[in-house]
Amino acid sequence: MSSYLQLLKKVDLAIIGAGPHALTLVSYLLQKRQKIRSRIAVFDPSGKWMSGWEHQFAALEIPHLRSPAVHHPEPNPFALRKFAESGSNEFFPPYDLPGTSLFNNFCQNIVSRWDLDNMVVGEKVMRIQPIRNPLFSRFRLWLSSGKSIVARRVVFATGSSQVQIPDWVSQIHQNYSEDKICHSHAVDLRKLTLANQKLLIVGGGLTSGHLAIGAISRGAKVVISMRRKLQEKIFDADAGWLGPKYLKGFFAESDFAKRFAMIQQARNGGSMTPAMGIKLRQQVRHGKLKIQENTQVVEAEWVDNQWLVKFDDGNCDRFDRIWLSTGTRFDVNCEPLLKEVLEMYPIPAIDGLPILDDNLQWRGCSLFIMGGLAALQIGPTARNLSGARMASDKMLKAIIKSNVAQNQAKTA
Repeated sequence: MSSYLQLLKKVDLAIIGAGPHALTLVSYLLQKRQKIRSRIAVFDPSGKWMSGWEHQFAALEIPHLRSPAVHHPEPNPFALRKFAESGSNEFFPPYDLPGTSLFNNFCQNIVSRWDLDNMVVGEKVMRIQPIRNPLFSRFRLWLSSGKSIVARRVVFATGSSQVQIPDWVSQIHQNYSEDKICHSHAVDLRKLTLANQKLLIVGGGLTSGHLAIGAISRGAKVVISMRRKLQEKIFDADAGWLGPKYLKGFFAESDFAKRFAMIQQARNGGSMTPAMGIKLRQQVRHGKLKIQENTQVVEAEWVDNQWLVKFDDGNCDRFDRIWLSTGTRFDVNCEPLLKEVLEMYPIPAIDGLPILDDNLQWRGCSLFIMGGLAALQIGPTARNLSGARMASDKMLKAIIKSNVAQNQAKTA
């Protein structure tokens, strides 16, 4: 990648992140304008497409996606099904959910078919520096190697969010090993031996279920503690949000505070799939799992190489490890890479979500946002694969139109 980077001084379109959102956008762009390929550079420290996604699914041993087979990075919604016909027909009930292996192979097939490997520069973007000009905006991207490039347009597609850590964690005063309490993002089941250990998992979302099943399969006993009753939903937001049934009203709402309330109500915190609920109840019957509903941790102390945990119902228990499956939140004000953009081009936000234009463009400059930060323009599924497809469709028009205008200006 370094030789490719040496050739880069300026780039037309810089995409930060090489996950499913970035791959979806590139697929959509190339289907419309193949010539744009030579003017795109993707930046990801892994140097590979889908590296973070694949690691997360492998680390939690997730067997299949939660999204149906029509949601994937290829513009044709039936492309994944067609791909599956030539190999593994790996779909899971009830809505033909693609197996993890099938989905990963499909994404790598997209990369191979469009010859996208060399598009990813294996460097981390450390800073986005806006360059203000009366006629146009540009950005200087500072990279982990100390080098920099100038980009005419930037797409922020990192999927980056802030992990949510309960308040009681900051009140722990004893010294303890980092692996004894950590957020679910830091857990890699493949590296753990948990025989005869007792684990507390905090949170009631699907990740808690995967962690519990993985820990039990390694000989652990598990308690899942959640602040409300366990919710079971096939998708994390109602399927009506994938089409006009709910989105029509959402897009018609001009009050972004009301849009935010609609997003919160639609997602309504973490939930388990019915299939995961069945697995967990089986483990409860086998005596390997306890589910504590409507319960919160109020205090944890590290005593004699164990956690002494106090709950708000007055009970106490001892654990060898605590995993915080407490989710993440998106907040534009807490994203270091966007700090200078916010300073030069301030825009309003609702509870951390920026108000972008209809093309997901940051007002005043040529920065585009994908993923959870674009929820006010996409809806509750902005962070999901369906959100990646909707975002790519919206951005496509602006990026292609901008390219056409640029080329016309050159020939005028």
